[in-house]
Amino acid sequence: MYLNRRNLIRLGLASPLALAAARIAWPLPAFAAEGTVHSAAEALERLMDGNRRFVVEQAQRLNQSADVRVKVASGQHPFAIIFGCSDSRVPPEVIFDQGLGDLFVIRVAGHVVDDTALASIEFGIEEFETPLVMVLGHERCGAVTAAVKALTAHEEAMGHVGALVEPIKVAAEQVRNAPGDLVDNAVRANVALVVSELENSEPILAERVDADELLIVGARYDLDTGAVELIG
Repeated sequence: MYLNRRNLIRLGLASPLALAAARIAWPLPAFAAEGTVHSAAEALERLMDGNRRFVVEQAQRLNQSADVRVKVASGQHPFAIIFGCSDSRVPPEVIFDQGLGDLFVIRVAGHVVDDTALASIEFGIEEFETPLVMVLGHERCGAVTAAVKALTAHEEAMGHVGALVEPIKVAAEQVRNAPGDLVDNAVRANVALVVSELENSEPILAERVDADELLIVGARYDLDTGAVELIG
């Protein structure tokens, strides 16, 4: 399970996928931009509640007004960090029904970790004391597809795209002989790989994970349904 076993019990997530499945009553709650999130569990619940609203077309388009824009102009307090793919079909603020000042978002094709992406995540954690990082993969990811083609058909990526493909090939290799769709299996494996890489990144992320101050989770967005699944 990619919900970091070291923190699940302390964070109140007794069952790793319980939080993703338990809250299905409507209407779901709204949150103010200045609302305080006290734990990673609360931050994750807020994200998943917003995604459920999005899926059933009950999005409240929270914190997108002119008043909120003025309030957050002088400072931001994002409750979660999303490290996701650059795909135009997966905008975090939309699929989680959040708004200005809610999310600290880092996006790169295939959510490949390099020094700049890692530094951005560390900045968000150090600057805003954000308790949750979500690594967000998605169905039919183009970067993962390119990595699978490079692995199975020996198709070389053009230009600098190879810098994205090579680390994802490691994930694809792990599931090369697994049953099911290779690209989707590789999407999930790539999420798991990045979660592990972040959890063990010294000194900032690993120390906060070990101190139960940070939860790093993996998730997959379904392009067809709009649903975000916590994967494991």
